[in-house]
Amino acid sequence: MNFSGKNGLVTGASKGIGADIARVLASYGIKVWINYRNNQDLALSLKEEIEDNGGEASIIAFDVSKEDEVLEAFKVIADSDLRLDYLVNNAGITNDKLALRMKNEEFMSVINSNLLSTFMCCREALKIMSKNRFGSVVNISSIIGERGNAGQINYAASKGGINAMSKSFAYEGAPRNVRFNIVSPGFVDTEMTKSLKDDVKETYLKNIPLGRFSSGIEVANVVAFLLSDNSSYITGEVIRVNGGLYM
Repeated sequence: MNFSGKNGLVTGASKGIGADIARVLASYGIKVWINYRNNQDLALSLKEEIEDNGGEASIIAFDVSKEDEVLEAFKVIADSDLRLDYLVNNAGITNDKLALRMKNEEFMSVINSNLLSTFMCCREALKIMSKNRFGSVVNISSIIGERGNAGQINYAASKGGINAMSKSFAYEGAPRNVRFNIVSPGFVDTEMTKSLKDDVKETYLKNIPLGRFSSGIEVANVVAFLLSDNSSYITGEVIRVNGGLYM
């Protein structure tokens, strides 16, 4: 796959899965816009790493849950590059609590940060991509959005909403040659999973047919495929990257 001459925005890209997605896309020749909210040092470090490896990257700070900041960020990108070819909506939060104890604001904080933010970014991307009659969007969902989980009512609703919303965007984007797909990871080897106790890890691993957590790079490789012309006849699909945990 070769994306030379194209650009793309990855939200929540300064660390974790987002950073791995940015690394992989840059390795294929995409100029990557690295979004971050607070930690500029991490974003700058990733930019330097990409450039040291021969890639191209820019950093852009904005809160994906705030409309004024989203609108300004997409304007900056469009004014700078005169286009936006790819978008990966990766930014998101959790705020776990049993439903019986969850307050409305705790529910809505996750909906706004995960679902509303994805809607706004998809909407603004579609506006720009429609002008060039070209674009591909991948929204990062979760296994929790498909199967649910106790203590994650808000997170499940936000990710399930992303799945359904992306399919509707796929219908609206298709006449404009803009595709929308979803990647739904299971357990990924991140700082969060590394901090789990060994017995908790073993319980999770016993239920995964492949017997291990995925790496961020494995998720990123699927994202790259869905963005690429190699998947040019795929839109509105949920691609699971979960080792068989949910089929």
